[in-house]
Amino acid sequence: MRTLTEAPIRTAVVGFGISGKVFHAPLVAADPHYSLDVIVTADPARAAEAARLYPQARIVSTPEAMFAEAANLDLVILGTPPHTHFDLAAAAIAHGLHVVVDKPFVPTSAQGEELIALASDAGVQLTVFQNRRWDADFLTLQKLLRESALGEVRTFESRFEWWRPEGFGNWRDTVSLAQGGGILHDLGAHLIDQAVRLFGPVEKSYGETANRGSDPEAADTEAFVSLLHRSGVRSRLWMNGMAAQVGPRFHVLGSESGYTKWGLDGQEPALAAGMTPSDPAYGVDLQESWGLLGVDGAAIPVGAERGAYPQFYVQLATALRGEGPLPVDPAGPLEVLKVIESIHALA
Repeated sequence: MRTLTEAPIRTAVVGFGISGKVFHAPLVAADPHYSLDVIVTADPARAAEAARLYPQARIVSTPEAMFAEAANLDLVILGTPPHTHFDLAAAAIAHGLHVVVDKPFVPTSAQGEELIALASDAGVQLTVFQNRRWDADFLTLQKLLRESALGEVRTFESRFEWWRPEGFGNWRDTVSLAQGGGILHDLGAHLIDQAVRLFGPVEKSYGETANRGSDPEAADTEAFVSLLHRSGVRSRLWMNGMAAQVGPRFHVLGSESGYTKWGLDGQEPALAAGMTPSDPAYGVDLQESWGLLGVDGAAIPVGAERGAYPQFYVQLATALRGEGPLPVDPAGPLEVLKVIESIHALA
């Protein structure tokens, strides 16, 4: 396994849309373990913005130009649409580079298995950016479960819902199901991953998908998933970009108590607005957005854990130096892909 011994970790970010600009570049630039050396984007406006925000980085228009500099790089981060992930990740692995693939991992589990094998054979690390494992509300719920604050959990409800009838304004509106598109593939990669992290492997799954958009041939825009975990917990997950009224982010019922949380984690809008992870306010949920723990008539607000997307790259640096595990073992996202495929096969 190729282990890095020198700092910083020389990094390239491929793509400078929402993923590259809002998530990866700011997190990498704020972490002293890394240097942001190359940004790949073919869009002139995005290239100009990348050059303004990161003047130390070289801006190139193609992955081929980046790979021509592979000898001067250690890590490639793919913030591109899912149908590009397999070829780009395979090329990075072939150049001996460690790889971060944004979610959704790849369009099919077969491709995921192949990438994992390629990385293992090449002695490089491959991981998937499941950043929602570090949402403030998810970390808070994990803590409550560790403390057995709900008793025996029976049902878990989780939602990603927005009111965006005009669409998302990016690849999510156009990429086909075969290419890894659709809201189940996109947001399900987060929601199913979180459910498995909380309650363990899935024994049975069921799902419903619908296309509410204007293109009848497009991928799903709305989805519901029901998972029965081996632990006995039932997870019910909703994904919808056209929800005129959204449901609770989390609604968890146990034998002694319940926990309900409204509203999405604030790290993405904070990063999009230019807040850096070094800001004291980064990742801090305001009290009015805290979830409620208890029973009806006696529920109390629970202070939120601090959101921690930067931890992904902190843990990755440790792993690349051979001092700890990857922040996300790709075997996890691979199992999520298999659940999604089983739902699509029956939907």
